[in-house]
Amino acid sequence: MSEKQALKIPEAVLDGVRHPSNVVLLTHVYPDGDAIGSMLGLAWILEKLGKRVFCFMEEPVSPHYTFLPGSEKIQSSFDALCRFVQKSDDDIVTIAMDAGDSSRLGRYEDELLGHSHVVVIDHHRSHKNYGDVRWVDPCMSSSGEMVYELASVLECEVPFEASVNLYAAICTDTGSFRYECTSGRTLLIAADLVERGVRPEMMARHLYDNITLPRLNLLQRVLGTLEMYGEGQLAVIHVTADMLEETGATSDDVEGLVDYPRSLDSVKTAVFIKSIRQDTVSVSLRAKGDCDVAVVAEHFGGGGHRNAAGFRFRDKTLDEVKAEVVKELFFQLGLVH
Repeated sequence: MSEKQALKIPEAVLDGVRHPSNVVLLTHVYPDGDAIGSMLGLAWILEKLGKRVFCFMEEPVSPHYTFLPGSEKIQSSFDALCRFVQKSDDDIVTIAMDAGDSSRLGRYEDELLGHSHVVVIDHHRSHKNYGDVRWVDPCMSSSGEMVYELASVLECEVPFEASVNLYAAICTDTGSFRYECTSGRTLLIAADLVERGVRPEMMARHLYDNITLPRLNLLQRVLGTLEMYGEGQLAVIHVTADMLEETGATSDDVEGLVDYPRSLDSVKTAVFIKSIRQDTVSVSLRAKGDCDVAVVAEHFGGGGHRNAAGFRFRDKTLDEVKAEVVKELFFQLGLVH
């Protein structure tokens, strides 16, 4: 790593990671591949440094990601986390990863941020400052890439198990290296992880070639909701709880479905509206080229990246959400009526 790259990591962050013997790792609710992969990748690296690590997520790991080495390390028991913190006395740090807003840490937000010194590692442009010290770099493709760079500065060997997790993190957040966040450095890091034993074909099989029949049936139903606007520039799909029940699919099966309308040649922006949880409608935006959907997400209180962002509504119907989002996309992105 060059000196310039090393200077991107604040010294306070490096100190916060180096010195404590006990570490709590956190990430956002409804975690994706980057959230889980970067958390587990860092856990393996910190354990290599001799630290005790507690990985906490509000919900169990999705079956889609249980192939990742160490996925069994992640715990959802808040009581177990409290016991870990108590045994650590003051020799402890909490590291929040890939969460652009403290509210994304879930229902234990206040307790999690009050347990100890909090270091934040994130790459979302819409990041809202929280924690005691922060390393936020929107130029990074993923939190997985940030963990790799952190290990380099700490001069810690990246074990095979960490390499698999970091590759999964980077691969998923770059859309298999298709999104504009993919830099030359990103590809060099991926190449190094392959040199360390990661098999791209095996990762692709686990990440993309493992769908179930219920997910395929759900995909058929979701694609049947496709609506096009703005002379084909805007595509909207949706999913409901009834669709999940009727197809036998789970909430995990909706991940990645937004990429289908995004892949249409005329589409600049794809919208996926999910009404699968009580009183909450969530929206995922994906874009190509010059469309900056983070601007739209921020307008609705969410956040994300230039070409991938999201937000949530409470106490609104799916149709109300669709109308508001489509109207705002026309305004913000200058789409043709």
